[in-house]
Amino acid sequence: MTPTFGLIIIGDEIMSGKRQDKHMPKVIELMTARGLSLGWAEYVGDSPERITATLKRAFASADVVFSCGGIGATPDDHTRQCAAKALGVPLALHPEAKRLIQERMQDTAKEQGVAYEPDRPDNVHRLNMGVFPEGAAIIRNPYNKIPGFSCSGAGGGAVHFVPGFPVMAWPMIESVLDSQYSVHFRRNAYIEKSVIVLGAMEATLTPLMESIEAAHPGIKVFSLPSVDHPQWGRHIELGVKGKPSDAERAYLDLRQGLKAFPLEYGPELVR
Repeated sequence: MTPTFGLIIIGDEIMSGKRQDKHMPKVIELMTARGLSLGWAEYVGDSPERITATLKRAFASADVVFSCGGIGATPDDHTRQCAAKALGVPLALHPEAKRLIQERMQDTAKEQGVAYEPDRPDNVHRLNMGVFPEGAAIIRNPYNKIPGFSCSGAGGGAVHFVPGFPVMAWPMIESVLDSQYSVHFRRNAYIEKSVIVLGAMEATLTPLMESIEAAHPGIKVFSLPSVDHPQWGRHIELGVKGKPSDAERAYLDLRQGLKAFPLEYGPELVR
Protein backbone atom coordinates (compact mmCIF):
# COMPACT_ATOMS: atom_id res chain seq x y z
CA MET A 1 0.00 0.00 0.00
CA THR A 2 1.13 3.54 -0.69
CA PRO A 3 2.14 5.20 2.59
CA THR A 4 0.81 8.50 3.80
CA PHE A 5 3.36 11.27 3.33
CA GLY A 6 3.73 14.06 5.86
CA LEU A 7 5.76 17.24 6.17
CA ILE A 8 7.09 19.00 9.29
CA ILE A 9 8.49 22.52 8.95
CA ILE A 10 10.48 23.77 11.93
CA GLY A 11 11.59 27.28 12.81
CA ASP A 12 10.59 30.44 14.65
CA GLU A 13 11.32 32.43 11.48
CA ILE A 14 8.34 30.77 9.80
CA MET A 15 6.02 31.20 12.77
CA SER A 16 6.96 34.88 13.17
CA GLY A 17 6.55 35.68 9.49
CA LYS A 18 10.19 36.71 9.01
CA ARG A 19 10.35 34.09 6.27
CA GLN A 20 7.61 32.59 4.15
CA ASP A 21 7.46 28.82 3.86
CA LYS A 22 8.46 27.58 0.42
CA HIS A 23 8.81 23.92 1.33
CA MET A 24 5.19 22.77 1.21
CA PRO A 25 4.46 23.99 -2.36
CA LYS A 26 7.71 22.41 -3.57
CA VAL A 27 7.11 19.09 -1.80
CA ILE A 28 3.61 18.99 -3.31
CA GLU A 29 5.16 19.63 -6.72
CA LEU A 30 7.76 16.87 -6.28
CA MET A 31 5.12 14.40 -5.14
CA THR A 32 2.58 15.28 -7.80
CA ALA A 33 5.22 14.67 -10.49
CA ARG A 34 5.52 11.14 -9.11
CA GLY A 35 1.82 10.43 -8.73
CA LEU A 36 1.97 10.87 -4.95
CA SER A 37 0.20 13.29 -2.63
CA LEU A 38 0.94 15.02 0.64
CA GLY A 39 -1.34 13.78 3.41
CA TRP A 40 -0.56 16.33 6.12
CA ALA A 41 1.77 19.12 7.20
CA GLU A 42 2.67 20.71 10.54
CA TYR A 43 4.51 23.93 11.42
CA VAL A 44 6.48 24.04 14.66
CA GLY A 45 8.52 26.83 16.25
CA ASP A 46 11.90 26.34 17.90
CA SER A 47 10.45 24.83 21.08
CA PRO A 48 12.22 21.58 22.05
CA GLU A 49 9.11 20.31 23.85
CA ARG A 50 6.83 20.88 20.87
CA ILE A 51 9.36 19.51 18.38
CA THR A 52 9.83 16.36 20.47
CA ALA A 53 6.06 15.84 20.80
CA THR A 54 5.56 16.32 17.07
CA LEU A 55 8.34 13.86 16.22
CA LYS A 56 7.01 11.30 18.70
CA ARG A 57 3.70 11.29 16.81
CA ALA A 58 5.50 10.98 13.50
CA PHE A 59 7.68 8.08 14.68
CA ALA A 60 4.66 6.29 16.13
CA SER A 61 2.84 6.44 12.79
CA ALA A 62 3.35 4.37 9.66
CA ASP A 63 3.83 7.57 7.66
CA VAL A 64 6.77 8.74 5.59
CA VAL A 65 7.64 12.18 6.91
CA PHE A 66 10.02 14.90 5.75
CA SER A 67 11.23 17.33 8.41
CA CYS A 68 12.77 20.61 7.26
CA GLY A 69 14.91 22.80 9.49
CA GLY A 70 16.73 22.90 12.80
CA ILE A 71 19.46 20.32 12.12
CA GLY A 72 22.39 22.74 12.37
CA ALA A 73 24.68 23.25 15.37
CA THR A 74 23.65 26.66 16.69
CA PRO A 75 21.76 27.18 20.00
CA ASP A 76 18.40 27.53 18.25
CA ASP A 77 18.78 24.23 16.38
CA HIS A 78 17.02 21.52 18.39
CA THR A 79 15.83 18.98 15.83
CA ARG A 80 18.64 16.42 16.13
CA GLN A 81 18.38 16.38 19.92
CA CYS A 82 14.58 16.21 19.84
CA ALA A 83 14.64 13.32 17.37
CA ALA A 84 16.89 11.32 19.69
CA LYS A 85 14.65 12.10 22.66
CA ALA A 86 11.52 11.15 20.72
CA LEU A 87 13.11 7.81 19.80
CA GLY A 88 14.59 7.21 23.26
CA VAL A 89 18.11 6.71 21.90
CA PRO A 90 21.41 8.54 22.49
CA LEU A 91 23.08 10.92 20.07
CA ALA A 92 26.30 9.82 18.38
CA LEU A 93 28.68 11.21 15.78
CA HIS A 94 27.89 9.32 12.58
CA PRO A 95 31.19 8.15 11.03
CA GLU A 96 30.14 8.84 7.44
CA ALA A 97 28.75 12.24 8.42
CA LYS A 98 32.06 13.02 10.14
CA ARG A 99 33.98 12.14 6.98
CA LEU A 100 31.72 14.29 4.78
CA ILE A 101 31.86 17.29 7.13
CA GLN A 102 35.65 17.06 7.33
CA GLU A 103 35.78 16.83 3.55
CA ARG A 104 33.67 19.97 3.32
CA MET A 105 35.96 21.80 5.75
CA GLN A 106 39.00 20.79 3.69
CA ASP A 107 37.29 22.07 0.53
CA THR A 108 36.49 25.37 2.23
CA ALA A 109 40.06 25.81 3.47
CA LYS A 110 41.37 25.12 -0.02
CA GLU A 111 38.96 27.66 -1.54
CA GLN A 112 40.13 30.25 0.99
CA GLY A 113 43.80 29.44 0.43
CA VAL A 114 44.45 28.53 4.06
CA ALA A 115 45.61 25.38 5.82
CA TYR A 116 42.98 22.95 7.07
CA GLU A 117 43.18 22.71 10.87
CA PRO A 118 40.94 19.86 12.06
CA ASP A 119 41.58 20.60 15.74
CA ARG A 120 40.67 24.28 15.51
CA PRO A 121 37.70 24.89 17.89
CA ASP A 122 35.31 26.06 15.18
CA ASN A 123 36.09 23.02 13.02
CA VAL A 124 35.60 20.69 15.98
CA HIS A 125 32.25 22.39 16.66
CA ARG A 126 31.14 21.84 13.05
CA LEU A 127 31.27 18.08 13.63
CA ASN A 128 28.17 18.51 15.80
CA MET A 129 26.22 18.75 12.54
CA GLY A 130 26.94 15.03 12.13
CA VAL A 131 25.74 14.04 15.60
CA PHE A 132 22.54 12.11 14.91
CA PRO A 133 20.28 9.73 16.84
CA GLU A 134 21.99 6.38 17.18
CA GLY A 135 21.15 4.13 14.23
CA ALA A 136 20.36 6.97 11.82
CA ALA A 137 21.16 6.73 8.12
CA ILE A 138 22.58 9.74 6.32
CA ILE A 139 20.99 11.70 3.48
CA ARG A 140 23.62 13.11 1.14
CA ASN A 141 23.62 16.83 0.50
CA PRO A 142 24.73 17.68 -3.06
CA TYR A 143 25.02 21.39 -2.26
CA ASN A 144 27.70 21.43 0.45
CA LYS A 145 28.12 17.80 1.59
CA ILE A 146 26.75 18.47 5.12
CA PRO A 147 24.32 15.52 5.38
CA GLY A 148 20.83 15.13 6.70
CA PHE A 149 19.63 11.91 8.29
CA SER A 150 16.79 9.38 8.38
CA CYS A 151 15.37 7.44 11.32
CA SER A 152 12.84 4.61 11.35
CA GLY A 153 9.86 4.80 13.66
CA ALA A 154 8.19 2.19 15.84
CA GLY A 155 5.05 2.48 13.71
CA GLY A 156 6.84 1.27 10.59
CA GLY A 157 7.30 4.61 8.90
CA ALA A 158 10.31 6.89 8.74
CA VAL A 159 11.25 10.53 9.26
CA HIS A 160 13.77 12.11 6.91
CA PHE A 161 15.52 15.20 8.27
CA VAL A 162 16.86 17.86 5.90
CA PRO A 163 18.08 21.46 6.36
CA GLY A 164 15.76 24.43 6.21
CA PHE A 165 17.54 25.92 3.19
CA PRO A 166 15.53 25.11 0.04
CA VAL A 167 18.65 24.86 -2.15
CA MET A 168 19.74 21.93 0.02
CA ALA A 169 16.43 20.49 1.21
CA TRP A 170 14.67 20.07 -2.12
CA PRO A 171 17.27 17.91 -3.95
CA MET A 172 17.68 15.87 -0.77
CA ILE A 173 13.93 15.21 -0.53
CA GLU A 174 13.84 14.35 -4.22
CA SER A 175 16.70 11.88 -3.83
CA VAL A 176 14.95 10.17 -0.91
CA LEU A 177 11.72 9.85 -2.89
CA ASP A 178 13.49 8.42 -5.93
CA SER A 179 15.80 6.05 -4.07
CA GLN A 180 13.40 4.72 -1.42
CA TYR A 181 9.81 5.14 -2.57
CA SER A 182 9.79 4.71 -6.35
CA VAL A 183 7.75 1.52 -5.97
CA HIS A 184 4.82 3.75 -4.99
CA PHE A 185 5.09 6.14 -7.93
CA ARG A 186 1.91 6.33 -10.01
CA ARG A 187 2.73 8.70 -12.86
CA ASN A 188 -0.30 9.35 -15.04
CA ALA A 189 -2.44 7.20 -12.76
CA TYR A 190 -4.35 9.97 -11.02
CA ILE A 191 -6.40 12.86 -12.36
CA GLU A 192 -8.75 15.59 -11.23
CA LYS A 193 -11.73 16.66 -13.37
CA SER A 194 -13.82 19.62 -12.35
CA VAL A 195 -16.16 22.33 -13.57
CA ILE A 196 -16.65 25.92 -12.46
CA VAL A 197 -20.22 26.27 -11.14
CA LEU A 198 -21.24 29.92 -11.05
CA GLY A 199 -23.22 31.40 -8.17
CA ALA A 200 -23.97 28.05 -6.52
CA MET A 201 -24.19 27.22 -2.80
CA GLU A 202 -22.27 24.23 -1.39
CA ALA A 203 -25.18 23.19 0.81
CA THR A 204 -27.37 22.80 -2.28
CA LEU A 205 -24.84 20.54 -4.00
CA THR A 206 -23.80 18.45 -0.98
CA PRO A 207 -26.40 15.66 -1.49
CA LEU A 208 -25.20 15.23 -5.09
CA MET A 209 -21.58 15.09 -3.93
CA GLU A 210 -22.41 12.45 -1.34
CA SER A 211 -24.29 10.33 -3.86
CA ILE A 212 -21.35 10.43 -6.31
CA GLU A 213 -18.89 9.28 -3.65
CA ALA A 214 -21.26 6.51 -2.57
CA ALA A 215 -21.68 5.30 -6.14
CA HIS A 216 -17.98 5.42 -6.99
CA PRO A 217 -15.78 3.88 -4.25
CA GLY A 218 -12.21 5.14 -4.38
CA ILE A 219 -13.21 8.49 -5.86
CA LYS A 220 -13.09 11.72 -3.90
CA VAL A 221 -15.51 14.51 -4.70
CA PHE A 222 -14.30 18.01 -3.88
CA SER A 223 -15.66 21.54 -3.87
CA LEU A 224 -13.53 24.68 -3.70
CA PRO A 225 -15.69 27.77 -3.14
CA SER A 226 -14.63 31.31 -3.96
CA VAL A 227 -16.47 34.56 -3.32
CA ASP A 228 -14.34 37.13 -5.13
CA HIS A 229 -12.59 35.54 -8.11
CA PRO A 230 -11.56 38.29 -10.59
CA GLN A 231 -12.95 36.36 -13.57
CA TRP A 232 -15.74 34.14 -12.29
CA GLY A 233 -16.89 36.01 -9.19
CA ARG A 234 -18.75 33.86 -6.66
CA HIS A 235 -18.38 30.24 -7.76
CA ILE A 236 -17.54 26.67 -6.76
CA GLU A 237 -14.98 24.48 -8.46
CA LEU A 238 -16.77 21.14 -8.24
CA GLY A 239 -15.03 17.95 -9.29
CA VAL A 240 -13.74 14.45 -8.70
CA LYS A 241 -10.28 12.94 -8.32
CA GLY A 242 -8.92 9.42 -8.54
CA LYS A 243 -7.80 6.83 -11.08
CA PRO A 244 -8.43 8.07 -14.63
CA SER A 245 -11.04 5.53 -15.68
CA ASP A 246 -12.92 5.78 -12.37
CA ALA A 247 -12.73 9.56 -12.36
CA GLU A 248 -14.09 9.77 -15.90
CA ARG A 249 -17.17 7.73 -14.96
CA ALA A 250 -17.73 9.64 -11.75
CA TYR A 251 -17.39 12.97 -13.54
CA LEU A 252 -19.97 11.99 -16.15
CA ASP A 253 -22.39 11.13 -13.34
CA LEU A 254 -21.59 14.41 -11.62
CA ARG A 255 -22.37 16.45 -14.73
CA GLN A 256 -25.54 14.45 -15.26
CA GLY A 257 -26.61 15.13 -11.68
CA LEU A 258 -25.96 18.85 -12.09
CA LYS A 259 -28.62 19.01 -14.79
CA ALA A 260 -31.25 18.93 -12.04
CA PHE A 261 -30.17 22.41 -10.92
CA PRO A 262 -30.71 25.73 -12.74
CA LEU A 263 -27.01 26.62 -12.83
CA GLU A 264 -24.54 28.39 -15.07
CA TYR A 265 -21.08 27.04 -15.73
CA GLY A 266 -17.57 28.22 -16.46
CA PRO A 267 -14.76 26.11 -17.92
CA GLU A 268 -13.99 22.47 -17.25
CA LEU A 269 -10.59 21.73 -15.72
CA VAL A 270 -8.38 18.63 -15.92
CA ARG A 271 -5.23 18.15 -13.82
